Amino acid sequence: MQRNNRKALAALVIAGTLALSACGGGAKPGKAAEDKPVDSLKFYNDKGGWKDAFTQVGAASKKDIGVGMEPVGYSDSNTYTAFIRSSFRTKEKADLFTWHTGKELQDLVDQKLVAETTDQWTKAVADGNVPEQLKQYFTFDNKQYCVPLNAGYWVMYYNKAVFKKAGITAAPTTWAELMQAADKVKAIGVKPFYQTNILFSFVWFETLLAGKDPDLYDKLATGKAKYTDQGVVDVMNEWKKMIDAGDFSDPGAKTEPQAQLKNGDVAMINFGTWFSGNLNTLKMKAGTDYDFFVIPNVNPSLPKTSMIFETGPVCSAAASDHASTVKKWTDWWLTPKAQTDWANSRGDLSFNPKAEVKDPGLSKLNKDVGGDGYRLINRWFEATPVPVANKALEVFGAFVTKPGDPMPGLQKIQAEADAYWAKQK
Repeated sequence: MQRNNRKALAALVIAGTLALSACGGGAKPGKAAEDKPVDSLKFYNDKGGWKDAFTQVGAASKKDIGVGMEPVGYSDSNTYTAFIRSSFRTKEKADLFTWHTGKELQDLVDQKLVAETTDQWTKAVADGNVPEQLKQYFTFDNKQYCVPLNAGYWVMYYNKAVFKKAGITAAPTTWAELMQAADKVKAIGVKPFYQTNILFSFVWFETLLAGKDPDLYDKLATGKAKYTDQGVVDVMNEWKKMIDAGDFSDPGAKTEPQAQLKNGDVAMINFGTWFSGNLNTLKMKAGTDYDFFVIPNVNPSLPKTSMIFETGPVCSAAASDHASTVKKWTDWWLTPKAQTDWANSRGDLSFNPKAEVKDPGLSKLNKDVGGDGYRLINRWFEATPVPVANKALEVFGAFVTKPGDPMPGLQKIQAEADAYWAKQK
């Protein structure tokens, strides 16, 4: 679901060169192939840890529609990216494969390497199987490509025993209440929030900016605003204020975040809903040992709650030999039945609001985010161009380790952004 190391970012930069060769030579990646229906599809993915869940889904699809799915997982992002890029030049093009939204998906669309799915999206949205807000992340020139693999919504997990000891009787519903809860937790000697100086160093930047000025957040992602703009500087200073107040854990700690929450080293962790599965592996029980709440906006006057989310696509090569079987499988994949199986196999929710998720909290969230009260905000990691993200992660990691004047770091990020966006014109 989430890219979990810096190498993944580097892989996408390296793959930019591979992309040029992937559509060169005598290959004709966009040419339609002869359709050959089959009873099983290979599903290439970079989610090695999800092998069991994919296997369960493959068995379910075989039972439901007579088409099985065989997962072929890669644990190394560099290897996987290179394999997919090169596969478009071969006779055995990938029937199903995972990718990333944003610029990475646009690169494949621009080269006509992935199959269009506009009709599937139109029907899925009309049937209520996919929230309309998700469509924009799969849309290029008013057409849709691929279908969603997952949707992870970012919420605040908390240790219920710590909250009880601190005298917090209800989950915060406003930013002021969240800060009050942080003070109560500090009073009993527990750090309120988890923070890290490696990959997820961006989490509190996106939370503060999206919760304060979501329009600025979106403009920043598309090069229409600068990291040196006053609104961004204000967010960095607010972040520094929280760090100086002792609101965060040691960013260099080696203990896994789920263990920190279980041990009561931190009271709260700002993570995607996939984190429920991590906690469940430690025998923490949802609703008893831990729970979560929607993170309130920093700016209470915003008309909708900013909800950070991450999504990834399931794609198919445009010249797949098995196009009709792929469509049959992905049509099934979008249904409530398929998504119920998928969500519960991972202990997470689904992009389909109709999926019957066993975890009551996740089930409620799954239905709520399909309503009108939320503004979905693409996770910073997917929304930000790779070169800019590389530099920003360096800056954020240094900032949380030794906070100071944010402007020098923001200037470094903006210099990278200026160079990137200049090449896009």
